[in-house]
Amino acid sequence: MSPATPPVAGLLLAAGAGRRFGGPKALAELDGHPLVLRALATLSAAGCHPIRVVVGAAADRVRALLPDSAQAVFAEGWETGMGASLKAGLAALAGEPAPVAALVHLVDLPWVGADILARVAAGATAETVARASYDGVPGHPVLLGRRWWPEIADSARGDRGARDWLATREDLELVECGDLGSGRDVDRRADLPGR
Repeated sequence: MSPATPPVAGLLLAAGAGRRFGGPKALAELDGHPLVLRALATLSAAGCHPIRVVVGAAADRVRALLPDSAQAVFAEGWETGMGASLKAGLAALAGEPAPVAALVHLVDLPWVGADILARVAAGATAETVARASYDGVPGHPVLLGRRWWPEIADSARGDRGARDWLATREDLELVECGDLGSGRDVDRRADLPGR
C-alpha cells in the first residue's frame, strides 16, 4: 500500500487455546520465532496500520511478546470461538478514525506472506469485501470494509467468525493468490517443520 492509499488496519486473531495443537498457537515457534510475532511482522510488511492483536488464551504471555507498537485487545468469551475474537477486534478498530477496512489475518498461517496480504488489501474501500483464494478455494486473509463492521460483529458466532456473513455476500471478491502460496495453516504440532 502506498502512502496515498487510505490506511487498512491489520487485525490479527491470536486468542485460541489450540486444543488440537496442544497449546496456544500464538506461542508456538517456527524457525525460532513465535507465530504471533511472525504474523505481526507480515501485517506490518504489508503496510497495515494500525494493527490490533486479539488475545485470549495465555493473554499475558502473548502480550509480553508484543512490541510496544502492537496493541493487544482481550476478547471476552474467546473460548467460545473466533466470533468473539472478531467482535472484539472490530470494536477496537471502530475507535480508530482512519482505516477504511480491516485485513483479518490468523496467527496460524505462517506461510501466508506479506505479498498475499498486500494483494488482498489493494484498492480497499469502506465497501470492500474480499478474501484470498488459493487455486479457487477461499481462504485467508479476509478484507472487511469499514461499512460492514457493525453487521459482521452482530453476525459473528462461535467458531465460524465471519463465515456465515461472507456466504451471503454477492459482492465478495475472491483474490487469487495461489501463485504466491498455498494458504496452508498450522493445525497440529506435526505441521511445523522439525516436529
